[in-house]
Amino acid sequence: MNNSNKLVLIGGGGHCKSVIDVAESAGFKIAGILDTKENIGKKILDYSIVGTDNDIINYVDNALFLITVGQIKDASFRIMLHEKVIKAGGRFATVISRTAHVSKYAFVDEGTVVMHNAVVNSEARIGKGCIINTFSNIEHDAIIGDYCHISTGAMVNGNCEVGKGTFLGSQAVMVNGVHITEGCIIAAGTTVRKDILIKGVYADKHSIMRIKL
Repeated sequence: MNNSNKLVLIGGGGHCKSVIDVAESAGFKIAGILDTKENIGKKILDYSIVGTDNDIINYVDNALFLITVGQIKDASFRIMLHEKVIKAGGRFATVISRTAHVSKYAFVDEGTVVMHNAVVNSEARIGKGCIINTFSNIEHDAIIGDYCHISTGAMVNGNCEVGKGTFLGSQAVMVNGVHITEGCIIAAGTTVRKDILIKGVYADKHSIMRIKL
C-alpha cells in the first residue's frame, strides 16, 4: 500500500494551521495530528488531534510525519520530536507548497516545509526539519542548516550560510556571502552585514548588535 501522500502532523498550534494549508495544496492527505494528552479529541481546522507523541509508533507503517511545532527561541523541542520519529522507525515528508518555487537544481532535505510563495533558487541547500516560511527567499548557493526557521519574508542572499537551529526573523536580510553560526536568533527586520561567529540573539537598526547569549 502506498502511503507516501498520508501525513501525520506533530504539534497542534498556530504553525500547524499554516502547515495544514500548505500540505493540502501539495496534495497530502492528513491522517491526524499528535499533540498533548489534554488536547486529544479537539480539532485543528478540519483535522482531529488523535494522540500524543507517544503514539508515533502507531503510524510509522501508515503515514509520513512532519513536525508542526513552531520555532522562535529554540529548536531543541523540534529536534527532540524529529529524533523520536526516527527512533520509532518513522519517515518524514518533504512538503512544498503548490505556490512555492523550488529550483530543480536546489536540494531540500526530509522533514522540511517550504510554505506559500517562498523561493528556493538554484544550488541552494536546505537541511532537514526546516521551516522555510511564507514569502521567504533562499538565493543561489545558500546553505540552510538543519532545523532552521527562515521566517516570513526573510531574505537569504547568494552564498550565505545559516547554522543549525538558527531562527531568522520576519523580513531579516542576509547580505551576500555572510555566515551565521548555529543556534542564533536574528530579530525581525535585522540586516546581517557581516559574519556572526558567536551564538546569541541579534538585532539592529543601523548596525547589527549582539543582545545576549
